Amino acid sequence: MNTTAQNTLKEKWDALKEEQPKLRIRNAAELLQVSEAELLATKINEGVTRLEPKFAEILQEIESLGKVMGLTRNEECVHERKGTYLNADFSSPHAQLFVGDDIDMRIFLTHWKFAFAVEEGERKSLQFFGKDGMAIHKIYLTKTSNEEAYTNLVEKYKSIAQDALVDTEEVAPKPIETPDNEIDVKSFQEDWVNLKDTHNFFGMLRKYKLNRLQALRLAPNETLAKKIDNKKVVSLLEEAAKRKLPIMVFVGNRGNIQIHTGAIKKTMWHNTWINVLDPDFNLHLNTDKIAETWVVRKPTEDGDVTAVEVFNKEGDIIVQFFGKRKPGIPELESWRELVKDLEA
Repeated sequence: MNTTAQNTLKEKWDALKEEQPKLRIRNAAELLQVSEAELLATKINEGVTRLEPKFAEILQEIESLGKVMGLTRNEECVHERKGTYLNADFSSPHAQLFVGDDIDMRIFLTHWKFAFAVEEGERKSLQFFGKDGMAIHKIYLTKTSNEEAYTNLVEKYKSIAQDALVDTEEVAPKPIETPDNEIDVKSFQEDWVNLKDTHNFFGMLRKYKLNRLQALRLAPNETLAKKIDNKKVVSLLEEAAKRKLPIMVFVGNRGNIQIHTGAIKKTMWHNTWINVLDPDFNLHLNTDKIAETWVVRKPTEDGDVTAVEVFNKEGDIIVQFFGKRKPGIPELESWRELVKDLEA
């Protein structure tokens, strides 16, 4: 997008904000038919600073900010978790990690392209976007964050080029689904039954060139994959809160997966959204966007691991739920009981 187009876009956004002052930038970008990164860049030098795309270096300094709020979302679900970014592991070229009780993430930096520091009044954040300009991850300061460390970090990674030009790229379309009759279904089902580790599931899908929903449809039996009513997702959250059951909540996009582990307390409806509103964890799930919900079981050396997987109409995962667990420890019986209730 050239400078003239960016100036025009800025004027359109300013006009839109006059009409709808409470409109969020993501929704404004959708209305203006541009990416969020392109829209944000029109405010460079007006509270927005472009950062060098040194994502690994920046992220490994986030611990210095202290307690912050990490936000990862997709079109249907928002996951917000407060905590300190600890135990960074950027040694693998494929997936990078933060592993902590509060901030727990699986990062895929090959999809990251743009970084900005954003100041909206007293609200300060670091915001990261993919090649298509869609938001991947945002980090907001809290009342107890180290603002001096934030200022130093922004100054350290401030880009020389503070222009509004954002060179987005189209994301490659998803592969076309392999016809069922071209898949060795029997071998696939045998491999599923003989799984030893949940992390091998994705490799198994690649081996047989299966997308996830197709795999669930071709599962060995309904014990290992069973479709349930989409309304059961709400039951899951409400019952987990009522039973004080510690769960794991995975929400991601192509560049990041963010995980919450722990009990949830307060659930609340707003229009079509079911929300978890706890002091350090918020979840916002648009139930109107749920197309399919499945109970999925994967055999491991510690016994079956049970997930509830929620999909949109494109067949992409919106959110996954598990019972709280760690490798070497069987999953909670109370979680298994809750899932059986959902299947009934």
